[in-house]
Amino acid sequence: MKILRFGAVALTSALALAACSSGGATSSDGASGDAEGAEIRVWLVGTDTPDVAREYLTSTFEEENPGSTLTIEEQSWTGLVDKLTTALSSSDSPDVVEVGNTQAATFTSAGYFAPLDDIAEDLGGDDLLPGFVKAGTWEDTLYAAPYYAGSRIVFYSGQVLGSTPVPTTLAEYVQTAKSLRTADRSGLWFPGQDWYNALPFVWENGGFIAEPDDDGTWEAGFSSPGGVKGLQQVQDLMVNASNAPKDGDEAELQVPFCAGQTTFLSAPNWIRWSIQAPADAEAPGCPDTFGADLHAFPLPGATAGQTAKVFAGGSNVAVATKSANVDLAKKALTILLSEEYQTILAENSMIPARKSLASALPQDEFTQASAAAAANAELTPATPRWGDVEAQKVIQDALVQIAQGGDVPTIAAELDAQIESILNG
Repeated sequence: MKILRFGAVALTSALALAACSSGGATSSDGASGDAEGAEIRVWLVGTDTPDVAREYLTSTFEEENPGSTLTIEEQSWTGLVDKLTTALSSSDSPDVVEVGNTQAATFTSAGYFAPLDDIAEDLGGDDLLPGFVKAGTWEDTLYAAPYYAGSRIVFYSGQVLGSTPVPTTLAEYVQTAKSLRTADRSGLWFPGQDWYNALPFVWENGGFIAEPDDDGTWEAGFSSPGGVKGLQQVQDLMVNASNAPKDGDEAELQVPFCAGQTTFLSAPNWIRWSIQAPADAEAPGCPDTFGADLHAFPLPGATAGQTAKVFAGGSNVAVATKSANVDLAKKALTILLSEEYQTILAENSMIPARKSLASALPQDEFTQASAAAAANAELTPATPRWGDVEAQKVIQDALVQIAQGGDVPTIAAELDAQIESILNG
């Protein structure tokens, strides 16, 4: 499948044009001819969804819909917006798709997801995470339901950290990571493109990503005093605490951790399962070495006793407008949001889409650290054009320059100009 790349032209505009050419997404009526023996294709992204949940989805759907099958097709987060843009406008569209919560508005506003108001109560109604409902709603219609939430926490191996105390402030975190770096081991693994872990430093220092002015235009804030100060902390860590590739991304973070290449690793709470995966697993971890005494803590804030503002990670799920079997696809979506399925996610330390199931979360230090971090989490700007920013990787490109030792105020100003051009284009 060809993956499209968009330059300065807004991805949102391209999506809208494609939607118009394909008939848009006014309702599911034209594509709900659910054929007997249909195959429903579900796109799940990355390895976050545990195998037991995947098996439950497949077996439950096929039991409840005799003659039909459900196939899960795993996608990568890298390039996902571009791949969805192509797939959702094709004649071979997947039926149900997972999308990052920050990417949802790009597709809901362009008409690529079928409306879900008719099954909203079956999906959970008022029990659903409100921030993720907002992310999946466009013009008062729900198009993408919450799937799960999560936040990044800081992992470490007790045998590696030793007697060094866990930092209690963001400044201590920076200094500790720098002091622990050696030629063979990072104090903190911080690849150049890891914008998720860069944002807390901007927020904690009083900076911002982008905010709307009174006239509706967007003003970016990486070059604000707080934004520059936060990015300077990021540069200090990338240059003086990390041996990670200056142009690397945050994929497969368990690999350097299990290789003993870092003390601290800031990653989603569910990466613990990859670190502790048995040796005979498809992607083995290090359960008998650095995963044997694994610990974690929420990223500390600027003030002792407070957690930092971190990126609110997680996903939404939606039914594709061009699905050949919209009604069956909605049945699959209902299973994804069912109490049984969401309980499986909760038991695997993923914050469930249903608020009432929070009690199913394990009472271990990883889940509790994640819950503490999530309580102070922030979202990216609520605009459909945010997907354009992600697709064009302007933040990642700026951070690579920062990791390579570039002048932070200059890079931040250039980044703000790019973000404003995209959001106001």
